[in-house]
Amino acid sequence: MAIFSKSNVPQFSVDVYQNEYLPEGGREVNAVVTVTATGGGTIGSAVAAPHLYSPGEGPSAAVVLMVDCSGSMDYPPTKMRNARDATAAAIDTLRDGVHFAVVAGTHLAREVYPGDGRLAVAGPDTREQAKQALRKLSAGGGTAIGTWLRRADRLLASADVAIRHGILLTDGRNEHESPEDLKAALDACAGRFTCDARGVGTDWEVKEVTAIASALLGTADIVADPAGLAADFTRMMETAMGKEVADVSLRLWTPAGATVTFLKQVAPTVEELTGRRTEAGPRAGDYPLGSWGDESRDYHLCVAVPPAAVGREMLAARVSLVIPQPGGSVQSLGAQGLVRAVWTDDLAASTSINPQVAHYTGQAELAEVIQEGLDLRKVGDMDGATAKLGRAVQLASASGNADTAKLLAKVVDVVDAATGTVRLKTKVEEADEMTLETRSTKTVRVKK
Repeated sequence: MAIFSKSNVPQFSVDVYQNEYLPEGGREVNAVVTVTATGGGTIGSAVAAPHLYSPGEGPSAAVVLMVDCSGSMDYPPTKMRNARDATAAAIDTLRDGVHFAVVAGTHLAREVYPGDGRLAVAGPDTREQAKQALRKLSAGGGTAIGTWLRRADRLLASADVAIRHGILLTDGRNEHESPEDLKAALDACAGRFTCDARGVGTDWEVKEVTAIASALLGTADIVADPAGLAADFTRMMETAMGKEVADVSLRLWTPAGATVTFLKQVAPTVEELTGRRTEAGPRAGDYPLGSWGDESRDYHLCVAVPPAAVGREMLAARVSLVIPQPGGSVQSLGAQGLVRAVWTDDLAASTSINPQVAHYTGQAELAEVIQEGLDLRKVGDMDGATAKLGRAVQLASASGNADTAKLLAKVVDVVDAATGTVRLKTKVEEADEMTLETRSTKTVRVKK
């Protein structure tokens, strides 16, 4: 393990958990890589009170809040009021000196505050002005989320800051632009800012909202009751204000003959990273990890190595952390981890599965079978849905993922969790099904 230390930024460390032993001729090496940052702005889920910062203290940051103002936000009328209140609460949480703007999203993207393509700088006066401007928000029009994201990107790009972040709220489906338009907007914005996405109520499309958060390395969640928006927006902004380092990448080097089978984040959520690789020189590639404060995340790495005889050993992969710099160079964060392969004729050693690898393999399967089960339920394949969701109950129970187990219990009647014996409920609240789908990728961490 190596640690990077520099004033005003977190210290990064990398730990590798694996069973390095392979049978003769074995090729597949699995490891869980834990990346930890300490000394940033957050401790657990808490953050220092935002107004205790002096202007310029902490990282420079810019935030754009995108609020759905389409016509459906008026049904019920309390939804729009709750959205205004939530945005005001988020603005109150901004640290002094942070650049910010508010965008009203319909089939267009209208700058509510400060306007004219500018960002305001957070302080007592601008916070109050922004909250005054929110009172003019009203519902009317369609939904074209890609347009909102492109406007946020232009605003965020106008600030010379370290951290660029978006918060997006929608209550409906993206009906006024094509899926291709949204995908193009996400591709254009990826790597330029992170974005948390929230769906309020139950009339939005889960896969749209989760795709936005996934592409922009943020979080996705449901706020089924609009009354919960203010608390959720406050938590999101607190977390954003705790970020200290942007654009961290995991650099993965593998030796000649070895190939990366997959790399996925497995805690706090499951997120596939394999396809996001950008080449970084001979046998090396970079995978984006987004912005970091005080936090720890786990990644499951699988590498295929050339087969070898008993007694041989090799370095299967080297993991390091870097931050891309202008001109194509990178800043190393110093932290490094090594993944090894050792061939042995000891059957017990070569067949043992590392506890961390086993745990997260199960957590990734849990997320997959929930999605598959819910999709089968939607198309009327009740036998298939029962089998998949039964397996999900079994995995959640075995891994101690109590939160997911509780969500599953609102969709199925659990007969025997240990064997995965369940019955589909005949009546399921739409909010409960959407909550399970939205949160299906949330994992419980292994006890190390």
